[in-house]
Amino acid sequence: MNTILMLFIFVPILAVLLLGLNLLLATHKPDEAKVSAYECGFSPVYGQTRSTFQIHFFLVALLFLIFDLEVLLLYPLAVTLYQVSVFGFSVALIFFIVLTIGFILEIGSGAIKVTSSYVEEFSINK
Repeated sequence: MNTILMLFIFVPILAVLLLGLNLLLATHKPDEAKVSAYECGFSPVYGQTRSTFQIHFFLVALLFLIFDLEVLLLYPLAVTLYQVSVFGFSVALIFFIVLTIGFILEIGSGAIKVTSSYVEEFSINK
């Protein structure tokens, strides 16, 4: 039997079996703290809003992930550059050009702009 086919058969059977054993053998004693919306032990404060979160931090994190993946994808090329010859190099060059165009568009849209309020907030001479 093919290994992939066996994997598609064995894994769901094992998952259902283990979930069933958990439902049968585990103790089920919910208390008031477990069934409440907040399991941390604190009562929720109604009417309190969350603090504001600057979207720039989120954008920087997403951009870091994108360019971190770029390095992750370019590392195998650097290791095997002699084996992939001109075709592999041209594919990597096209990949790098597309990412560079994306980086230029991000700078143009202002996603990677540091405003003066952030510079003042995190200044050393404060």
